[in-house]
Amino acid sequence: MTLQELDHWFPAVQKQALLTQLKQVVGLTRVRAEYFLRLWIYLLVKAKLAQEPQLQSPLKELETQFGAIICTHREAAELFYGDQEKGGDRAAGMMLDKLAALGLIRKYFDGNTTCIEILPLPQQVLSPETDTVASLTLAEFNPRCDAIPVANLLAVNYNWMNNNNDAVPHRIARLLRQWGQQYPTGMRVLRRVDNQNPVGFYLLYPTAAHSDVNFFRPAKKALHLSTMAAIDPFTLATVGDETCVSVFIRSWVIDPMYLTAYRLTFLVDAQQTLRKMQGDFPNLCDLHTLIIHPSYAQLAITLGFQPTQQGDLGSIHWMYQALDRFLALEIAGAIAQLA
Repeated sequence: MTLQELDHWFPAVQKQALLTQLKQVVGLTRVRAEYFLRLWIYLLVKAKLAQEPQLQSPLKELETQFGAIICTHREAAELFYGDQEKGGDRAAGMMLDKLAALGLIRKYFDGNTTCIEILPLPQQVLSPETDTVASLTLAEFNPRCDAIPVANLLAVNYNWMNNNNDAVPHRIARLLRQWGQQYPTGMRVLRRVDNQNPVGFYLLYPTAAHSDVNFFRPAKKALHLSTMAAIDPFTLATVGDETCVSVFIRSWVIDPMYLTAYRLTFLVDAQQTLRKMQGDFPNLCDLHTLIIHPSYAQLAITLGFQPTQQGDLGSIHWMYQALDRFLALEIAGAIAQLA
């Protein structure tokens, strides 16, 4: 099926409207959204023609949950790069992996044939119109009011990583309240003005010196919020501890609907919070973070973070940045290239 034939099945006007909605998915750039939409249309048409060979274009609407459809990397390459001089089977395979990592498709391979399933779309794509105009404000984390909604926000990322629902929000909420009582300075939220619900959250966690060795161990061993392990591998430093040199960014997340509009605001706020923390821990010099969702890797790189271990950067991994360099960074200029 050529790209011209694809356009007959799903007209440009409908396609453009859906592309606008798709760009609300975290990590889905304009180009990736275009490729995903081409793949979706192609697989759906292929599925429908198998059931109804006389079906005529155009499709009335796009639907999901029509099962896994055979699609080789060569077919995907024609869809993605048919109107370009560059791009081949290998590039198409990598693009499919990215779409799978974003939770938009699922790939199956039996040793001979690749099948692809289009997964149900994220809620913010299905109903984007209600929250796009809401204004947000920065605020301290309130353990009494914010723990549960923030836990639900975080569970989405952890469940993506585990490909299941093991990240139980009530466990996350309990830990957030515990940390909020111990060191609230490093916990901040982006709160909706109209209903006070938090839609963004970060947790800057000063670590005791004996915990720093964990930053050099496999990243998955550092997960605590998303596991049922009773013992946290990281101990919170006590205010005034001069041996504390590291801050573990245990979380930094914004609801995808607000990410583009409020990313700069939240990052600058994190800079200001880190400066306050230097008053409590005078020898802070290292920032460590876990990249759990691949969509945040590019943001971290843009801010100067570098991977600290060799391996598959498509999976969970450690990244590091010197605190002094991060505090000196002009955030607006650094992230200007991001969509």
